[in-house]
Amino acid sequence: MYASGDNAVRPTATTYRVWADDPERFSTYRVAALHHNLHEHPLFQVPELVKLAIELAPREQCRFMRQGMTVASAIAHDSRHPDGRSLEEFFQRMEEPGSSVALYNIEVIPRYNDLLHLIVGSMRALVEREQPDIFLVNGFVFFSAPPSVTPFHIDRENNFWLQLHGRKTLDVWDHRDRSIVPADGVEDFIVTQSLRKVRFKEEFMPRALEFNAGPGDAVYFPSTSPHMTRSVTDWVGPGNRLSISIGVTFYTSVTRRLARIHQTSRLLRKCGLSPSYPGESALADASKAAVGGLIGAARARIVGMSSKARRFKRSLTPPPGSY
Repeated sequence: MYASGDNAVRPTATTYRVWADDPERFSTYRVAALHHNLHEHPLFQVPELVKLAIELAPREQCRFMRQGMTVASAIAHDSRHPDGRSLEEFFQRMEEPGSSVALYNIEVIPRYNDLLHLIVGSMRALVEREQPDIFLVNGFVFFSAPPSVTPFHIDRENNFWLQLHGRKTLDVWDHRDRSIVPADGVEDFIVTQSLRKVRFKEEFMPRALEFNAGPGDAVYFPSTSPHMTRSVTDWVGPGNRLSISIGVTFYTSVTRRLARIHQTSRLLRKCGLSPSYPGESALADASKAAVGGLIGAARARIVGMSSKARRFKRSLTPPPGSY
């Protein structure tokens, strides 16, 4: 066991793991179907997850999704239930159709921090042959009673997405496809977490990779891969009314470098220039990564030193793991 504040990933031999059917073909730069047996782990059983939610509630890390949302909606999570019910009342009625809650950053609870590191550790050798230095491992658990959706969005981190209970459909798009999310939309999100230019269109669907997932199914997708989930009622029956999944996210030396490049590109774009996208020019990437590291460090220092700047913390804080 190790402290929850320690973010170094330790390789672990265990019976609980995530695996690829063909390890040689796995790449951190492509979406990949995987398998796992974490749905059998004691800490991922419903009573334990409810206990976890109760522990997270005082930290406002339980976020309720507004009912009636579609995959095209803006993501809107709130620490208070839309109708004012308590978390305890929510779980008493959690099988009601449309119920939904997300548990954010479960790594703050030490036993779950250990479990998240175990999950990533089981794929560590495959990840780090392309993207060394795994750090900042986080976990997000999603409870829902169909029908429910998670709207179209992107994340900064690489993601292992595991279905634990019930069924859910995950749609993922290639993170390199600029017709799905434009370059300035990726930059805005990486630098300021704005999803204003990340918007779903029905015409995107033919390009999606679709995974109809049940317990034991997992998907890996790279940082900034557009994705969304849907859960319908056709599989629901007595004793099987909840869909529960977990996103286990992490950064690497590669995501750190990309975040630095995006910071510089966004600054250049604000100056009226049209910077190349990461991967288009090795020379430009090297220069922008160096400058972006300095920008990130400066932004962090300003927020840390100035109480006035802290009022603008969201816009000033550099991307996690970028400096």
